[in-house]
Amino acid sequence: MTLVPILLGGKKDAIFTLSLNNYATKLNDCLSSSASSKYLVGDTPTAADICISIWLMQACSILSLPSLPEKTSQWCKTFSEYSILKEFYVTKAVDSAAVSTEIPDLATTTTTAPSPPSELGDNFIVSKLKEYQLEFSSYTHTPCMTAEELVTNVPIVNENESHTKNLFLRDKKHGLFLLSLLPSTIVNTKDLGKMLQLKGKTNLRMADAKLLKEHLGAEPGCVGPLAITNDTSGKVTIVLDAALLAKSKIHSHPLCNDASIILTPSILKEYIAKTDHQPVILEFEGGDVGVGTAPSVPKPPKQPKQEEKKTKQKQQHHVKKASSKKGETLLALQWTKEDDFPHWYTDVITLSEMISYYDISGCYILRPWSYKMWELIQEWFNVELRKLDVENSYFPLFVTQERLEKEKDHVEGFAPEVAWVTKSGDSDLAKPIAVRPTSETIMYPAFSNWIKSHRDLPLKLNQWSNVVRWEFKDPTPFLRSREFLWQEGHTAHANFQDADVMVRQALELYRKVYEELLAVPVVPGYKTKAERFAGGVQTTTVEAYVPIAGRAIQGATSHNLGQNFGKMFDITFQDRDGKVATAWQTSWGLTTRTIGVMVMVHGDNIGLVLPPRMAPIQAVIVPIVSKKVTMDEVSPYCQIILEDLLKAGIRAKFDDRTMYNPGWKYNHWEQKGVPVRIEVGPRDIEQKQARIVVRYSGAKIDMPVENLGNVLVTKMEEIQEGLFQKAKTYRDDHLVQVTEWKKFVPELEKHNLVLTPWCGGEHEDWEEWVKNKSREESLAARGEEEEDARTATSVAAKTLCIPFAQPDLPAGTKCIASGMDATCWVLWGRSY
Repeated sequence: MTLVPILLGGKKDAIFTLSLNNYATKLNDCLSSSASSKYLVGDTPTAADICISIWLMQACSILSLPSLPEKTSQWCKTFSEYSILKEFYVTKAVDSAAVSTEIPDLATTTTTAPSPPSELGDNFIVSKLKEYQLEFSSYTHTPCMTAEELVTNVPIVNENESHTKNLFLRDKKHGLFLLSLLPSTIVNTKDLGKMLQLKGKTNLRMADAKLLKEHLGAEPGCVGPLAITNDTSGKVTIVLDAALLAKSKIHSHPLCNDASIILTPSILKEYIAKTDHQPVILEFEGGDVGVGTAPSVPKPPKQPKQEEKKTKQKQQHHVKKASSKKGETLLALQWTKEDDFPHWYTDVITLSEMISYYDISGCYILRPWSYKMWELIQEWFNVELRKLDVENSYFPLFVTQERLEKEKDHVEGFAPEVAWVTKSGDSDLAKPIAVRPTSETIMYPAFSNWIKSHRDLPLKLNQWSNVVRWEFKDPTPFLRSREFLWQEGHTAHANFQDADVMVRQALELYRKVYEELLAVPVVPGYKTKAERFAGGVQTTTVEAYVPIAGRAIQGATSHNLGQNFGKMFDITFQDRDGKVATAWQTSWGLTTRTIGVMVMVHGDNIGLVLPPRMAPIQAVIVPIVSKKVTMDEVSPYCQIILEDLLKAGIRAKFDDRTMYNPGWKYNHWEQKGVPVRIEVGPRDIEQKQARIVVRYSGAKIDMPVENLGNVLVTKMEEIQEGLFQKAKTYRDDHLVQVTEWKKFVPELEKHNLVLTPWCGGEHEDWEEWVKNKSREESLAARGEEEEDARTATSVAAKTLCIPFAQPDLPAGTKCIASGMDATCWVLWGRSY
């Protein structure tokens, strides 16, 4: 089957080239093991020798394969010299494919700077390889932004060849580093600085797209070791994975993500040398970094036995995970939640098919699996909005500069994040137009036109839309992106009391979204003055806690805007006494951040763990088929179960795909977080039952299929509550009270939220003092001098909220920072 699609269809894709290479290698092994070492079977040629050799040579011609293994090449050449067969090798080709008029000695023929596919004819890296007179080959393939996509979409048949995973790192003191690794290699950046023998403190982190373009001339998703030729200033250190160099061939992007260059490790090193760079070669094992053969990187001192044992156990943990059967499905996570939370999170949301990356930094594609979760939130939320007499509407995406800047405090809060449209085609706009960062200044001129009397109040509107905020901090899908989806409510009222009621009603909806849909516990409360919404007079919030990472995250906010915007936009009305009054307003919003929080709180080292109310599919039926029991035989039984589940209101699916075995399906649906898997095998059919496997606990239960739908409705509620209680217990165990400063940072270092006495939310100066002091002490405890100003995960503490539920505050209790009398308890934490 390897040769047929090539011969009949003229297939020239990279995967067919790799498959043909593998086929030729297997033939070579067969010929080497043959007693005669000359023919496939026996000591005389057979029809199989003649036919297969003809077809192989024709396939090589179609794919322009430059060489074959030695035994295979000699075998083909033997038959090409038979005069009676020569015409088949020389002039015949299936589907009129052209064949060379001479049969070269493919065992000894080499290709120096071969002509690549026409699509790469003007590629800069290809021209460099030709200039250096280095041997290579190339092929095009579907665009792949990540190493994971390459491994999945462009599989390499030969296990002695590999794609590359590339990391471009920066350190303020020590410069830039390009790491080229096996796709499965794990890198701990904290250990990397030590292994590279970087002097002093290190803070290696991913470099941004601007630095990548400036120093390597590459866009995100297109970088590889060959890009080092663009580092003409010598500011980039290239680091190579020793395991990658142990492969026979390396496949790497040539500054584009829809093609790959194939070359040997020795050629790669020669190429790097010609760019005036000296590669550092390191051995990366599991989650720890070891030192390889680079002369400039001496071996570290031998560890004490106890530390050595811990390191070995850690390495074995990763090796075991990488070599597990699940890894063979390409579904297993490369990172664990405990060892590298950020990479684990990225693994989970990509491998579960929630997110695909886009070529504009900070913008992401929400795939159907995650968008359905957003739809489930919308469906629930719209029902609740109608109970509050809030109506949906839609306002334009753009706002004029004049309107945006009308409320001074408001625009100052958003100014650094506003994206501006300045051109239309080749023409400059007379005035720049802002893309909405929020909609107050877009909606309120309309409010001014619509509201004339107290009879027009309250006006309660909501819109589902997208927002653009050009974040400068490290973007993270769902949590911090330049474009995101949200719901934003805007209301106008006759008095402060009605507006305040609306603020709390909206916040209560947000609490329910987190606790009742997402199964994530939150702390409701007021924001301090420093954290208040720009232009508002009071902000309320729900704050969530992320296990393992030990960080808080703002879940959603609801703002009392007072009369600030009403005065600016002349939103006035005639009150019941006939006097002109200014409206009191609120605004409140919930974003797709909700989905990211849910993933971080519940996910495990297999993948997503979804609460049933948020699961696009709540139960999946997986038939166990074999030679004895076929899909046709088990399918009617599964269909009966499916109909019963759907009738009970459960979102269910029958996975009747025949190209995947049951084990693969188990892994697939576990990765996607489906709450319940229903396994159906021959024994289950005989006993009129099904095996129920619960995702979050791993529990396996055999249940009768009669009334199974109603039974699982109850089971879904148990799972929902179980997930919430598990998350709440973990959060409560990491929420501590502290009344003296010396215990504050140590508790933060334990990944805790800290509740302290405070002198009042208006004291911005002392709030800033705590932020700076906690950063200083935390960095000192870690042996670091500074942190990246762009980081979205600072070690500094910040106020999360002044909780509505206040513990008792004994008279005379002092503020933890100022020493003044405390007026409330405030919740602190490290935050996303």
